[in-house]
Amino acid sequence: MLSTPPPDRGTGSPADPRRRLLLELGAGLLSGGLPVHDVEEELRRLGRALGAPDVRVAALTTGLFVALSADEAAAFEPVGAALRFEQTADLLDVVHRLRTGALDGHRALRDLDAIRRAPARWPSWVADLGMLPVGVGLCLYLQPVAVNVLASAVGSLIVVGLTMTARRVPPLRPLLPVTAGFLVSVLVLGAARVGLLDGPLRTIVATLAILLPGGLLVTGLSEIAAGAASAGTARLMSGAVQLALFLTGVVAAATATGVPASALANTQVATPGRWLVCLGLALAVAGVVVNVNAPLPAIPWIVAVIAVTAAVQVAVTSTNGAAIGGLAGAVTAAAAATVAHWLRRGSSWQVLYLPAFWIVVPGSFGLLNTAQIEVGDGAQAVLTAVSALFGVSVGTLIGSVISRVPSPTAALSRRRP
Repeated sequence: MLSTPPPDRGTGSPADPRRRLLLELGAGLLSGGLPVHDVEEELRRLGRALGAPDVRVAALTTGLFVALSADEAAAFEPVGAALRFEQTADLLDVVHRLRTGALDGHRALRDLDAIRRAPARWPSWVADLGMLPVGVGLCLYLQPVAVNVLASAVGSLIVVGLTMTARRVPPLRPLLPVTAGFLVSVLVLGAARVGLLDGPLRTIVATLAILLPGGLLVTGLSEIAAGAASAGTARLMSGAVQLALFLTGVVAAATATGVPASALANTQVATPGRWLVCLGLALAVAGVVVNVNAPLPAIPWIVAVIAVTAAVQVAVTSTNGAAIGGLAGAVTAAAAATVAHWLRRGSSWQVLYLPAFWIVVPGSFGLLNTAQIEVGDGAQAVLTAVSALFGVSVGTLIGSVISRVPSPTAALSRRRP
């Protein structure tokens, strides 16, 4: 383990290396998208394992403060660049080995540096191209008509191009949601205006779904449910602004193309057969796995969580509507991800849950009906949108509670003398 010098009471005292370790671990966990309350709890448990039972932690969305005791000055560490999924999984493995004593602090710091420097499994342009099968797959699920699927494929290539451009020119990143929403909508609504396709709104949503702020919404709701209202509200506001920018692009495109409000109705032109649903979900899962650099050992579990969630959501939505279907899908995804997390230690609950949220419960029906509100589709659209968004939100809140249930083996081990 790390050596333990006297507490840092002034600028001339040596800093405790355990504090540095906790700071870097906490910043990494926040960069990996974990909620602030989970990061605080994890660092307190690590503090006890490292011989600092009175560690003080205050995590924010932008960084965290850590002190090893009430008498020690706190140090601050800002959150760095977002980690890829496989980096987050490796970081959680380091945390697990530290907590169990299988790894010492000095080696953990070296492993952390190696994780940050590790290159992606494939080039960034390959990851960006993963958006193409996501858009096509979701369109097969939402609007299974050949011309709509083709429009979604072309629109997904537009999204890929915009994402690559935003990566090379960082000042353009804030414009990505509204620009993508506008260009994709102009393409799809223009085709609808000349009679090439029907039901354009579902095609637009399928194409843009990979860019929706699913991670922010899930994490924010989880934080609010755990009492971290400040961080949760900040994330939800950020996600809401991004969603509003997407909708602004859609509405601007509707105005530019001159399509009537009725064209943006939530209309399903054709009902997908079972094999089309399976094909669409398979393509979408493959695209997400490539896009987020999912860790290879976690891929079968991600697929299993999505399959269970999709089956439940499709069944419930067909009989009870989108609002209840969204709630059932979110709860099922959370429960399935929790069980998978129990069965395979090391895979973060977020790593297993978020792909299901993006593909099956990404607020698609809520976004569809919210867009109808934006073009003035009346009080019924407002009621439908609110109920759909509320269903997904409640399901996510329930899911965040489920995710905190300890595994049966962990509960038994704590009861043993």
